[in-house]
Amino acid sequence: MTAAATGVRIAPMGPEQSDQILEIYQLGVDEGNATFETAAPTWEAFDVAKLTAHRLVALDDGARVLGWAAVVPVSDRCAYAGVVEHSVYVHPDARGRGVGLALLTALLASTEAAGIWTVQSGIFPENIASLSLHARAGFRVIGTRERIGRHHGKWRDVVLVERRSPTIT
Repeated sequence: MTAAATGVRIAPMGPEQSDQILEIYQLGVDEGNATFETAAPTWEAFDVAKLTAHRLVALDDGARVLGWAAVVPVSDRCAYAGVVEHSVYVHPDARGRGVGLALLTALLASTEAAGIWTVQSGIFPENIASLSLHARAGFRVIGTRERIGRHHGKWRDVVLVERRSPTIT
């Protein structure tokens, strides 16, 4: 799928892109406002954790990975089978071009087609760009989880956002 406004192609994520995906992940880690993680995982750990059917990359015309999106289940309890937590990361050089919105739009189409009714995420309140992106993609703020975790020795809040499918009832 090509996102006309961005000129990028959204495609399923593959292991041949692992180095680029993990580099983008690490760049987000290094910036300090993307995740509680202190280092990107190994490809093996990443691969095991993310649901295979909902892992996407944004590619430029040269097949360079500009960003990625993926989901993990929030619980193994059957009542939560339609609820996932997602991540979306965009290379700093590709930001401001609609890559994140193209990824989220494709991810939401993928999850809805699979019967997933809620996609959620926790975002640091300092990550204004991510909060804005999620609002544009139809996510709503549920609330703030105050001092939910320590990051580099400092307590951090997380804004919980979710998007409920308008078609799955």
